[in-house]
Amino acid sequence: QHKKNTSGADFEIVEMGSMRQSIAEHMVSSVRISPHVSTVSEVDMTSIVNFREKMKEKFEQREKAKLTYTTFVIDAAVKGLKAFPIVNSSIDGKNIIMKKRINIGIAVALEQGLIVPVIKNADEKTIPEIAKAVNDLANRARLKELLPEEVKGGTFTISNHGIFGSLIGFPIINQPQVAILAVGAIKKRPVVLNEGIAIRSMMYLTLTFDHRLIDGVLA
Repeated sequence: QHKKNTSGADFEIVEMGSMRQSIAEHMVSSVRISPHVSTVSEVDMTSIVNFREKMKEKFEQREKAKLTYTTFVIDAAVKGLKAFPIVNSSIDGKNIIMKKRINIGIAVALEQGLIVPVIKNADEKTIPEIAKAVNDLANRARLKELLPEEVKGGTFTISNHGIFGSLIGFPIINQPQVAILAVGAIKKRPVVLNEGIAIRSMMYLTLTFDHRLIDGVLA
């Protein structure tokens, strides 16, 4: 019979916390259920970077919320989900459940694991409203003040691993959703522009999708 914490010359055994156990079960279940495929796109974020630098102070004063890059990614993702609504669905046996609302989950890293608060009806929100929702949910997630209903009902998830400097990530689908978007770090790089070389703020987006439902062309 092993104890919760056991020490030896070369090791220590520590029991997982309840949140980490739940995440582990959720991740293993997702990989077992969904055949995961990923596609990576390169995005020129220069215009967004310039706009944010110009507006962020005025925006924060006016809206009492930070204007983050995540806000713009959510807005773009909503437009994409409206154009391709099957990516905003789930699978039930041989049936496809088409969701009438777009509820965007935002993965927030906590010391003890990961939590995904949900922006409900993101398709009905303006950019300032999205920014306020992102700020509010992320802050309360870190303070452990989220209500149970605020982490339920997501139809699509965005994971911003780029805040830690990572360029490209391959996330695991948040069941029962059929796709998840990973957002990489924005880095200045030399790129070909109008037959010349320019310094642009570039970012990689990875869409991981459930190949039971979504094919490469659609993705």
